Amino acid sequence: MGLFDWLSSSRSTAISDALWAKTLATLPFIEHLAVDEKKSLKLLVEQFLAEKEFSTGGGLQLTDEICVSIAAQGCLPILNLGLAAYREWVGIVVYPNEFVVPRQIEDDSGVVHEFTDVLSGEAWQGGPLIISWRDVQMAGDGYNVVIHEFAHKLDMLNGEADGIPALHSGIVEAEWTEIFFAAYDDFCQRIDSGEETVIDPYASADPAEFFAVLSECFFELPTVVDREYPALYGLFKRYYRQDPLARFARFTKASSAANTAAS
Repeated sequence: MGLFDWLSSSRSTAISDALWAKTLATLPFIEHLAVDEKKSLKLLVEQFLAEKEFSTGGGLQLTDEICVSIAAQGCLPILNLGLAAYREWVGIVVYPNEFVVPRQIEDDSGVVHEFTDVLSGEAWQGGPLIISWRDVQMAGDGYNVVIHEFAHKLDMLNGEADGIPALHSGIVEAEWTEIFFAAYDDFCQRIDSGEETVIDPYASADPAEFFAVLSECFFELPTVVDREYPALYGLFKRYYRQDPLARFARFTKASSAANTAAS
């Protein structure tokens, strides 16, 4: 019987050291965490698994590895915010690959047009988070569908996703709006001018997507965010109460010292 099987009956969510080590080995941006941070993250992941309900579609078989990998990546942004940041929703639906979502849109004449979207992830206001397992496994180098969709959930905590999440003490909305939208407007201008960017151009779609994409980069490519938008990096550092850039520097220094000692 696997973790998720007995999670459903007893709500116990203890993650074995072997599974935790295996999970972190596939996620270098989490491997960079300090020892005490990894311990805190593991505890948070176990609490998350006790509260949320996983299900699958498209014939995917749910496994411990799937649940723990998604939970570990999803809990990284709230490591110092707490699980309450993910309140008011429960379900996570995992598909093996991209999935199709039917849409309807009404034009100015009142005519309803039907179409479909092919997605790797989607977060619903007050509802489940839907995600592609294939894309989950592609995490790295600024692409992280888990952090992206979980960032949308943070953004939705105070209403529809608009790039302005529920702010904790120490950050006022006027400050967030000034710094965030200055960066967003600049990025949109760069994309409109045809510039090729390290940051996914999809971030220019709207403020909600800018917040989600920049959150991916904040945790996976902090040097890029700090170099291109230092004020925004500082704002995210205060919002998430984490400093991935300093974390990466410590990890690099420690690894360099270990390699020097070994040689």
